[in-house]
Amino acid sequence: MRLGDQRASDNVEDRRGLGVGGGLGVGGIVIALVAYFLGFDPSAVMNVAEQVAPQRETREAPKGAPADEMGQFVAKILGSTEVVWGKIFQQSNGQYRAPTLVLFDGQVRSACGMAQSATGPFYCSRDEKLYIDLSFFRDLQTRFRAPGDFAQAYVIAHEVGHHVQKLSGTLQKMEAGRDPQAQNNQTSVRMELQADCYAGVWGYHAGAMNQLDSGDIAEALNAATAIGDDRLQKQTQGHVVPESFTHGSSEQRVRWFQRGVKSGRPKDCDTFSASAGSL
Repeated sequence: MRLGDQRASDNVEDRRGLGVGGGLGVGGIVIALVAYFLGFDPSAVMNVAEQVAPQRETREAPKGAPADEMGQFVAKILGSTEVVWGKIFQQSNGQYRAPTLVLFDGQVRSACGMAQSATGPFYCSRDEKLYIDLSFFRDLQTRFRAPGDFAQAYVIAHEVGHHVQKLSGTLQKMEAGRDPQAQNNQTSVRMELQADCYAGVWGYHAGAMNQLDSGDIAEALNAATAIGDDRLQKQTQGHVVPESFTHGSSEQRVRWFQRGVKSGRPKDCDTFSASAGSL
């Protein structure tokens, strides 16, 4: 990516290196991972741990763009999403409220409960913050075989996509209608695929701002393929259970990201109007 002229966002909270009291422990991490791959919400585990052992950071986290290379990179990606979504909301006579990106290592306290690095990057709608342990980018390259800076940017843009869902009211509407469990999974897949499409919308406009190198889109497509539910289930349990999907298959994630990249229009990301067969 070419981010030399991109302003680094100040909406970054750097909690790396800060101590956190209590924690889930090894057993809690395992349970959270099992819950994720079985289609359950790992935040339920986080919330239980939060109630049993309240968490606290031992000192205040620095705010603003970090000075280190990776900190600067994620701050500039966040800044790019702010520019893109700010313009898109303005075109619809709306105002974009930027989220905060929280960097942490090991574990972190959020308004949605306690989170571990093992749960991966996530968005908490209660505090409108994105949480990411940058070690996930190493896992993305080594474990998931999805290297490249744009693959990393795609991960951040996907979580920003969930924030856009919060601002547009989609997140609240879908969460209110989740019942029963089978419907929960279907709704979750549609939510995640829409966030993928929104990441593609950002990618389209980042390209228009000359921030992309040749091969960047291919990196994102590779990442979307690597973290599809079918691919992850095959790796972790040896077989695929489509009924338990929570994020969508590799093919679905690639297709919806491509849809956003090709059009650059959020209105083309309506996964909720698509029939189950055309998702």
